[in-house]
Amino acid sequence: MYLRSLGVYLPKGRMDAQEIARRSGLAPEVVREKLGLLEKPIPGPEDHPAEMAAWAAREALAKAGLPGAAVDWVVSIVEEHKDYPVWATAPYLARKVGASRAKGLDLNQKCASLMGALEVARGLFATRKEVGVVLVAGGYRNGDLVDYQDPHTRFLYDLAAGGAAAVLTREGPGLRLLGLAHRMDPELALSVKVPVGGTRAPLTPENLSQYRLRVEDPEGMKRRLDATSIPSFLAVIREALEEAGYTEADLDYLALLHMKRSAHRAVLAGLGLSEERSIYLERFGHLGQLDPLLSLRLAREKGLLKEGSLVALAAAGVGYFYGAAVLRLEGGLDA
Repeated sequence: MYLRSLGVYLPKGRMDAQEIARRSGLAPEVVREKLGLLEKPIPGPEDHPAEMAAWAAREALAKAGLPGAAVDWVVSIVEEHKDYPVWATAPYLARKVGASRAKGLDLNQKCASLMGALEVARGLFATRKEVGVVLVAGGYRNGDLVDYQDPHTRFLYDLAAGGAAAVLTREGPGLRLLGLAHRMDPELALSVKVPVGGTRAPLTPENLSQYRLRVEDPEGMKRRLDATSIPSFLAVIREALEEAGYTEADLDYLALLHMKRSAHRAVLAGLGLSEERSIYLERFGHLGQLDPLLSLRLAREKGLLKEGSLVALAAAGVGYFYGAAVLRLEGGLDA
């Protein structure tokens, strides 16, 4: 299976570190240095998650030189906070790109959804001989759900908006998938969520202001993540490398989701990688499950991916999910 082409859509609006500092009461240097955020894209009135995913999907298909009719499966990783509640997006994406004969599904592992989509796509190619093209596309704007006055959700202040897509094909050229790994931490199952608007606490006029992302047990979550987060990232990356037949010493590039600056450096140090082997998304913030695709696009633009480059993608999603993929560039990537 090959990742053949990419599409990325970023809204024109931006929120800079100064504005985040003003809203949160943090010092601007804390936003820039500790949170690792210089600016981030924010949505305009037409920038809805499924719509942004569709724009990115059209770009990815165009770069691959494929019409929508060539798509066999659409795997949507559009975030749960989307255009409409209780709504599936794969059929809408198929409609928007002209994939009239495609099958599809919606998949959600929060910010690790791309890794789940790659696993599903690998299974489709392995078990269904008729499948030649899988389109993975997502849109994200969970930045809408950030309460900048809640210090317990400071790690979410980087949430941004955008869309990204990848065309996966049975044959190359592109980034050939060599290894995948996944982990889950049920201890943090209730750690981060919107506490109202579901069946346990239906939305009412009185609790509407609480329709924001909240942390259930801030101290407990911090203790757990301090002990497990970096080791889990390193473990899934190494597991994916092992499946691919490589070690971290062979890696040329790491596409890592946005996280605080110290954590990003800790992952690189744990793998023995220099900072030049990754791009820190300080001007983009966190686009959830789309970060690794954005990172690949930027790496291609900067000339960091060359023929034969070994690349790892790594992400985590609240819940908690961890995932990693290892790919090798064979014959070029339409980014």
